[in-house]
Amino acid sequence: MVVGRLGTIFMQTNWVARAVLLILLFLSLFSWSIIFQKYRLFSVAEPRTRRFMQLFRTGRGLPDPNTLRAGSSGSPFVSVYDAGYRELEGQLAGGNPHPAGKLKNPRAVLVEMQLASADEVRRMESWMPWLATIGSIATFIGLFGTVWGVMDAFAGLGEAGESSLRAVAPGIADALITTAAGLFAAIPAVIAYNIYLHRIRDFAVRMDNFATEFVSKIETLYS
Repeated sequence: MVVGRLGTIFMQTNWVARAVLLILLFLSLFSWSIIFQKYRLFSVAEPRTRRFMQLFRTGRGLPDPNTLRAGSSGSPFVSVYDAGYRELEGQLAGGNPHPAGKLKNPRAVLVEMQLASADEVRRMESWMPWLATIGSIATFIGLFGTVWGVMDAFAGLGEAGESSLRAVAPGIADALITTAAGLFAAIPAVIAYNIYLHRIRDFAVRMDNFATEFVSKIETLYS
């Protein structure tokens, strides 16, 4: 019913309004695909991260990376932990003047974990600029259709030579539908961008805190 009415309205618009509507439809579908992709990413990462922290904080020693990976696959913390664990193993096994089993440079472990954290943040931020871009330009694309529709309405009024609803109706209809389409494309993109940006920043802070916690733990175990 609704789809049929929208199809009828679309067929009644002029070619400029149709072009604007098709562009906005593409942008809307593209933004929704990003929104659902990020939703799946965070819906997996959040519970897996909670599971990861439970496993990490169980016992005094460091859990085996394979155990954490098996129980927490999908959490960005796994990559951060792997980076710190590899650096720790390298220091403990490398030839240095310190006795075997002693931590040489905790700062190096922290740096490796921070680099891994930055990589994970970049991965989570992928496609996010597109949401921001769509949220910014969709309204202006719709506004272009609005302006064109109003111009068309005045042109129809001039051709009719008198004030009549029949003369201005097509242009006004084009203006209203392109305005609505622009908002329909922009609003979800802006809302999703703000929500996911907050979640990414939250993960970034938590990964930095985890790196600090990891280094503090290995300093206690290997110093």
